[in-house]
Amino acid sequence: MQTNWIVLTIAFSYLALLFVIAAWGDRRAEQGRSLVNSPTIYALSIAVYCTAWTFYGSVGRAATTGLSFLLIYLGPTLAMLSGWLVLRKMIRIARAQRITSIADFISARYGKSGGLGMLVALIAVIAIMPYIALQLKAITVSYGVLTEYPNLTPPDLSLQDFWNDKAFWVALVLAVFIILFGTRHLDASERHEGMVTAIAFESLVKLFAFIAVGLFVCFALYPGPSALMADAASMLPNLEQHFGLDQIPGGPLGWFGTLILATLAFITLPRQFQVLVVENVNEQHLRRACWLFPLYLLLINLFVIPIALAGMMGGMSEPDSFVLTLPLSAGLDALPLLVFIGGLSAATSMMIVETIALSTMVSNQLVMPLLLRWRSLHLDPSRDLSGWLLGIRRIAIIAILILGYLYHALIGEAYSLVTIGLVSFAAASQFAPALLLGLYWRGASRNGAAAGLLAGITVWAWTLLIPGFALSGWIPTDFIEQGPYGLTLLKPYALFGLEGWDIYTHSLFWSMLVNIGLLVSVSLFSRQTHMEQTQAALFTNALRPEAEMAAIWQGQANRQELFQLVQRYLGKAATVRLLGVEPLDRHDDSPATPAMLAAAEQGLTGALGSATARILINSVVRGEALDMDSILSILDNTSQTLEYNRRLEQKSNELSRISAELRGANDRLRELDRLKDEFLAMVSHELRTPLTSIRAFAEILNDAEAMEPEQRQHFLGIIVRESERLSRLIEEILDMARLESGRMTLSPERCDLSQLTRQAIEAVEQLFQQRGIRLESRLPDTPCPVIADPDRLQQVLINLLDNASKFAGTDTPRVFVDLTALKQRYEVHVEDNGPGIAVAEREKVFEKFHQIEAGHSDKARPQGTGLGLPISRGIINQQGGRLWVADPKTLTGACIVLALPSAPDETQEVSS
Repeated sequence: MQTNWIVLTIAFSYLALLFVIAAWGDRRAEQGRSLVNSPTIYALSIAVYCTAWTFYGSVGRAATTGLSFLLIYLGPTLAMLSGWLVLRKMIRIARAQRITSIADFISARYGKSGGLGMLVALIAVIAIMPYIALQLKAITVSYGVLTEYPNLTPPDLSLQDFWNDKAFWVALVLAVFIILFGTRHLDASERHEGMVTAIAFESLVKLFAFIAVGLFVCFALYPGPSALMADAASMLPNLEQHFGLDQIPGGPLGWFGTLILATLAFITLPRQFQVLVVENVNEQHLRRACWLFPLYLLLINLFVIPIALAGMMGGMSEPDSFVLTLPLSAGLDALPLLVFIGGLSAATSMMIVETIALSTMVSNQLVMPLLLRWRSLHLDPSRDLSGWLLGIRRIAIIAILILGYLYHALIGEAYSLVTIGLVSFAAASQFAPALLLGLYWRGASRNGAAAGLLAGITVWAWTLLIPGFALSGWIPTDFIEQGPYGLTLLKPYALFGLEGWDIYTHSLFWSMLVNIGLLVSVSLFSRQTHMEQTQAALFTNALRPEAEMAAIWQGQANRQELFQLVQRYLGKAATVRLLGVEPLDRHDDSPATPAMLAAAEQGLTGALGSATARILINSVVRGEALDMDSILSILDNTSQTLEYNRRLEQKSNELSRISAELRGANDRLRELDRLKDEFLAMVSHELRTPLTSIRAFAEILNDAEAMEPEQRQHFLGIIVRESERLSRLIEEILDMARLESGRMTLSPERCDLSQLTRQAIEAVEQLFQQRGIRLESRLPDTPCPVIADPDRLQQVLINLLDNASKFAGTDTPRVFVDLTALKQRYEVHVEDNGPGIAVAEREKVFEKFHQIEAGHSDKARPQGTGLGLPISRGIINQQGGRLWVADPKTLTGACIVLALPSAPDETQEVSS
């Protein structure tokens, strides 16, 4: 147990450190050395998703419902895997239109509707209250465990005694901290680089703290993970069933429902939209985040099950506190403090980003539109309202945290940490249809989105929020079991008789059904305004080349009035940077350019939201502020032009491809023509050589009447050999012609490759002995059946052996033949111990008339025609085999491999 002052000192010191980091990040941004321009910082900031729910509640959920805690993290993983398609589009839209929040995004998509933005902001505030209550509960409970263990007392949640409630003071302290943290100045870009830097740091702290607890449990509390699992298997009955699918609330359907819920909420929670979209400085950062963030989720959940098992075996009563009570029960001091700081990081990071995002929505979508329409205020047009905006946001932060505390005090004990979070998930998911359908369906209308949101949030409130108040004792619970006024079809947990589902999947199903149904049906039967059509086109085509929107203002505005308007809300320095002009003379009535009007609207959008910015710009534009028919015509023409350009580009690419193919075909024809000329020249040369010898020796014999018999016999022998050579050459040329024309006839039959190889060896054995070459073989005793033409196959084998004899070594020439049986084929390896064949030459040896040097000067060895190997490969290819040069296995020279598929069993042949 730690004393109160130690815990408070460490907690406030940590918050001060966060403030210093945030200030440092802002200062670096002002100096042009931004820290957040890093994909790693961006990915770590997304880890704000891992709140106290993750840090404490995942262990609690694993201890009570097994593996269902994983679904909360598989959902975001799925969302990030599709991030390059969906999130990139959202980021590009937000940058182009200066989007400040999810309410501003949905409002801008549906014609910059102020009413729709107001509805989204209200729903967001209601939806996030349970989540903020979750963080307050986590901080107060962890503080109580740390300071009072083992004498734990339940917190007093009486509203009458809120002054003594630690959660109330935690809410106030965090309100002050967040005001100092996130609303020090008004930024037209609505990015908080210091905040993002601090959030990334907090992500590392909570990850380090949780892993530290996991390592302590696995390697200090127990000898190792295997020992922990062994003890759990022996001490905890039905352990396997506990982590089975049946243990998940709702079974397989509950598994699927929770997965969809987590996926949608990851995109639509205000804080996630803030860090994913608004705070993004470069859409390319998304590439790394798509794998780094899922890796972070894997690491922070790595020890959830071991911690849950250790807590269950220790007999501890509160699963949500296992992360703290386990090190405390071991008598440790430093580790529990580290765990408390990790939990504080998880809770405060969420509350910082969430309250800043919500305060922006409250200011831009709720308060400022009302103030602009409240004529009785008679606001001085020349008065600087930038202070008002900051004040409104600061008050909103306090109000949001107080509302979160009230939910915590009223209903917080009715649910565990995880179940409180799921209530918020189900509410935030109501934004998904309007947001996601709006990205891809131009027909989605403002009326359809509003109807869907209202119906969806009403069903959510009836099926989750109101029953929570009933379970907490604030209202009677009869309607949960019997339905209102006895109408059983309206029971919150079994709406229209749908029973047996877990409450969250049940609520998600009905709320999404009415939400999507009304969005689609109302959109189909309602007419969009011109502004809706414009924004729909811009959103759905966001990933195409963007159309320039600077000229959409057709009216005129006085430059001085425009400068004063922007200065009133952003301040003088920001206005000068935005418009690129200094304050003008009071009497200057020169018109503002369309580019200045567009820049002013974008700047005000960043500070006030798109709907409010459009109202303000309209207030200074004289004449017709916006000719929407003209805009739509421009957009249509632009779309047609882009489509024509796309088609022209496709045609150009196709013509380029065809041109390249034609050039390639022409090059191949030239090469074939060259090869034909070379072939004819080679054939002429090869035929002329033996013919010349035959003619020369024949003339000698004819002219020499008196010649010794021995010499005459020698000359006749030369004529016979050259005639045989000429016959072989003619036969090989004919074989090559038959192969290339496809006219070579083969007579395939079932034959034994081993026997044919043995016969080929016997055929050349005498020749090898004459040449002094040692011929070795390794042939199997069993048959090697193949389907081939035995005569042609033996021709190939003899040719391979003859080639090997020509290129064997000079000192102790050797040739080795190896027949190997593989799974579905047989391979004959013919190797020699000569100089071998270089890798670059291995395919060339199969070209017609290509010969390589034998590597020795033995003139007795005959030279070939260069057609043997090409013919052999053609014969083998026609019989379904292969012939190639490989690395030798037994000798050191060349190795030519002949492979043929094995013949099927004779029984199979008969049956077929």
